[in-house]
Amino acid sequence: MQAAQPGWMERAIGGLCRGVLWLSTVIIFVILVGNTVLRYASGSSLQWANEVPELLFPWLVMSGVVLAAQQGAHIATTFLMDAVPARVGRIVATGSWMVVAALYGTLAVATLRMLELVHDEKSPILGVPGSITYACVMVGMALLALLALQSAARAWRVHPTAPAAADAAPRVPVAHW
Repeated sequence: MQAAQPGWMERAIGGLCRGVLWLSTVIIFVILVGNTVLRYASGSSLQWANEVPELLFPWLVMSGVVLAAQQGAHIATTFLMDAVPARVGRIVATGSWMVVAALYGTLAVATLRMLELVHDEKSPILGVPGSITYACVMVGMALLALLALQSAARAWRVHPTAPAAADAAPRVPVAHW
């Protein structure tokens, strides 16, 4: 089974998420190791060293969620789609992906509306607004909506009358790849 080649949008989303994932992981690791060494070497620690990982961790998690969705690593059940005729499967898959995209879009908009409320919450030491960490949810949901729209387009482009070869890709895309 061969997956379709990723388009420019998938490559951009994947690159962005991998960059955020690696950058946040490295920064969290360096801060935690540095603070641990400092604590054992001098008996003191940096006050802000606990706050920065708390601010970066949601970005790390959301970038991982988007990458997992893009690579189809989330749990999926396909037995119902396998049981229906190809034409019905195409329509159901496209419609399902459109509903998923709409729900992700709704969550992105709802989170955008919450940003103003949580902006006034500041982290105790650095004074970083709470909207910074909430923004990762908004960005993640928007990226997931784009990936779902792309999956809907791919599901629609599947030709239900074309004969399936033994090594061909599945007739209905199961995920965002």
